[in-house]
Amino acid sequence: MVRRWCEAPVQLPPLPHPGQRVALAKAFGCARVVFNDGLRARVDAHAVGLPYVSDGELSKRVITEARRPPERSWLGEVSAVVLQQALADLNTAYRNFFASVTGRRKGPKVAPPRLRSRKDTRQAIRFTRNARFSITPSGKLRLPKIGDLAVRWSRALPVEPSSVTVVKDAAGRYFASFVVEVAEQPLPQVEPEAGIDLGLTAFAVLSNGRKIGSPRFLRRAEKKLKRLQRALSRKQKGSNNRAKARLAVARQHAKVADARLEFRHRQSTKLIRDNQAIYVEDLAVKGLARTRLAKSVHDAGWSSFVTMLEYKARMHGRVFHRIDRWFPSSKLCSECGALAESMPLKVREWTCPCGAIHDRDVNAAKNILAAGRAERLNACGAQVRPGPAPAQREEAGSHRGAA
Repeated sequence: MVRRWCEAPVQLPPLPHPGQRVALAKAFGCARVVFNDGLRARVDAHAVGLPYVSDGELSKRVITEARRPPERSWLGEVSAVVLQQALADLNTAYRNFFASVTGRRKGPKVAPPRLRSRKDTRQAIRFTRNARFSITPSGKLRLPKIGDLAVRWSRALPVEPSSVTVVKDAAGRYFASFVVEVAEQPLPQVEPEAGIDLGLTAFAVLSNGRKIGSPRFLRRAEKKLKRLQRALSRKQKGSNNRAKARLAVARQHAKVADARLEFRHRQSTKLIRDNQAIYVEDLAVKGLARTRLAKSVHDAGWSSFVTMLEYKARMHGRVFHRIDRWFPSSKLCSECGALAESMPLKVREWTCPCGAIHDRDVNAAKNILAAGRAERLNACGAQVRPGPAPAQREEAGSHRGAA
């Protein structure tokens, strides 16, 4: 069984009616207040040298006791589960921070929790089974103290959800994301395996020579975005017209993000369906995002695409493997194994001393496929020592930075 979010959160079309929007706004605000109160309580305790406030004590202080005074009675107008889940988010943020500080959490360092702002363009609340949310026979989402919300279902839920998160995004749209337990769904075995070289000229190049073009959604929308952002900059701060202009910009950005997400889902699903094993290079996206290619790198969205390949491979019984980012896939001849001394980005086609003529990206994809197969066999205990390859003149070996 795999616990996961629905891949495509369902939308609440076109908008909840005014009374429901007010109820949702109250829930967003109360959850934010409880989160901030809990954070302040722990920060203040730390500042005066008191022990860390436990989860139970914090819940009693900022929820149970906080609702009793008349000036805070409005906390009782929303489901208590929403408030408890806001504190659960705070506790998770603290655990992640402590694990990062002590070195138990791998990856980039995690900052301590910070206060939530009512001006944030994205607001979210979560209901668990304790809240007794339900799907009505007519297909509406029934939430406590909010009502029955009309839903535009993208597909039926496979099983009963364990929780639902209602999100309002920057474009003013409402979404409901469900957590469900789903069984693995193995696909029929197929023969092909694919090495994938991700790039900017082509979004992805496969080891069989197929190239997936780069849609460049942000680049295509830049002209309209510039016009909308110029209009926004001319509006007076705090005015209704500025709020309308900001919403127009957010909707255009949402349209770009939705198109990019749809493209990645389609391509990742097709690759997983058509190949038994997928091998990709572990790209240093953060480093590339600090170069002059930053906008194109972010527009390509390699990281989320690779993440989709990984979880879809796990769900459908396929093999997924990442190749070391220092592997010189572009400089290595896929025919004889010779390593070129240098390979500037402007070189799109090159000829090896052995006579092989290579397309830079296709050659890299072939090398990724070969390296992925070798590492996979090595993990199974098989002999994968490569055969002899001619050494480069005046070069005894390659450094880790030679990719």
